[in-house]
Amino acid sequence: MPASGDGHRSKCALSRPISTLVVKERVLRLQELLQALPEADVKGPTEGEITHLAYDSRKVKSQGMFVAISGHREDGHRYIGAALEKGATAIVVEREDVPCPDGVTRIRVLNSRDALSRLSACFFGRPASRLKMVGITGTGGKTTTAYLIESVLRRAGIACGVLGSVSYRYGDHTFPAPVTTPESLDLQELLAGMVREKVTHVVMEVSSHALDQGRIGTLSFDQAVFTNLSQDHLDYHREMEHYFQAKARLFRHYLKREGGTAVINGDDPYGQRLLQELEAPKKRFGLKEGGDYFPLETAADLSGLKARIHTPKGVYDLRSPLIGRFNFYNLLAAWAVADGFEVESRLIQEGLQSLARVPGRMEPIPNALGLTVIVDYSHKPEALRFALEALREYGKGKIVTVFGCGGDRDRKKRPLMGKISGTLSDLTVITSDNPRSEDPLAIIRSIEEGLKEEGISFIPPEAMEALPPFSAYTVVPDRREAIALAVRLARPGDRVLIAGKGHENYQIIGDKILPFDDREEARKVLEARRVQHR
Repeated sequence: MPASGDGHRSKCALSRPISTLVVKERVLRLQELLQALPEADVKGPTEGEITHLAYDSRKVKSQGMFVAISGHREDGHRYIGAALEKGATAIVVEREDVPCPDGVTRIRVLNSRDALSRLSACFFGRPASRLKMVGITGTGGKTTTAYLIESVLRRAGIACGVLGSVSYRYGDHTFPAPVTTPESLDLQELLAGMVREKVTHVVMEVSSHALDQGRIGTLSFDQAVFTNLSQDHLDYHREMEHYFQAKARLFRHYLKREGGTAVINGDDPYGQRLLQELEAPKKRFGLKEGGDYFPLETAADLSGLKARIHTPKGVYDLRSPLIGRFNFYNLLAAWAVADGFEVESRLIQEGLQSLARVPGRMEPIPNALGLTVIVDYSHKPEALRFALEALREYGKGKIVTVFGCGGDRDRKKRPLMGKISGTLSDLTVITSDNPRSEDPLAIIRSIEEGLKEEGISFIPPEAMEALPPFSAYTVVPDRREAIALAVRLARPGDRVLIAGKGHENYQIIGDKILPFDDREEARKVLEARRVQHR
């Protein structure tokens, strides 16, 4: 059974990481594993050994335990027969009507995903108990904040692992990240690998899906960061209050009761709620004065950010090559976390300054044409607004935005993103993102609604020889052609934002996963234009 989906990403985009080079083979007695589920109804033999756990029937081998998860899109109970055929000797189920063949142990629980979490921690020897854990949640900023914390910890000589949207990585090991927060079995396997490689600190992006579904299970965090909350994932959560309550679980249920600290954006309305409601020790950061971490003065341009910041330990200079004032929030959050681990302020400064870029996050594409071309992961209304406001602050040329919206995801945000792009761009090129099973043109029409509401004029792409003197939009469903049009129309001093996919190196159309990287496409078009104008 494939794992259920997670946020903006696809369950089929990449297979789950198998850390066979990092985690030694383990064998546990079944009785020892059953101790993790004292309330379970067990039928069949309780002796014997278990060589591995699996929630995907395709990964079951001899003497394995298969956990049937009732997922968001799939029900693992449908795959029990396949797991037994492949050699499973124990099955974990929620339903009483599941037959139990001779020689097979049936373990019935109320919640199989919760059971998988506890079994996984037991199977891998509870690795998180030997690690300092940082959890980061919020609609935007998780990945950049994780990269910043990683950079500071490494500068301080601390062995650090990261689990997030771009990759799962530690030491010399990097695994592709099919979802922001792994399923509990994959998570415990990765943490066990980190312990074996002498990692001491882990920085982990924690998605609302993972929190709502109980994927992080038995973990507890030394520090938990709240970046912000704005509209996203309403295809899953349905309403903002449910979305907020899912995020809040990180602080209410998974922050260590003894010694745990919440690091919260006090400028965000939902962050203010957390500050009022939480009883745990708290650190407040933001751009407004009055918190624990805030800037006294700031400067921002395309070369990066500068500030004098107030911290509980004093006032310090902060420099960063990252683009966009919104990144001050991420920098302040990272400083607060590093302070919590007693990292020397000088090393915090150096670590923050040394992070030149985050893959697909306001990532500039160098060129010799005098254009500012930025690739950004902004696939949410607030993130798109932040990115465009940052570009409007730098330079006086026109702004061209290329973006689409993902299929099978929150439909309510599509016209909102159209409005934002229409009002903050000189030209919006609406295109495809990852349409998945939806009709790409239907998604585009939904985005168009927002532009039309703002009175933004439509111009056919074939009618454009130059950027119009007024705000306009066009439609180019093929993303490659859309990027090419935007770069072709831009002139020296203009700014091109290619938004929505960021670091992704694929495009999902129907059930096909096609190679596609916005950064590579932009480089190709820029190089072709450079050669043409030599």
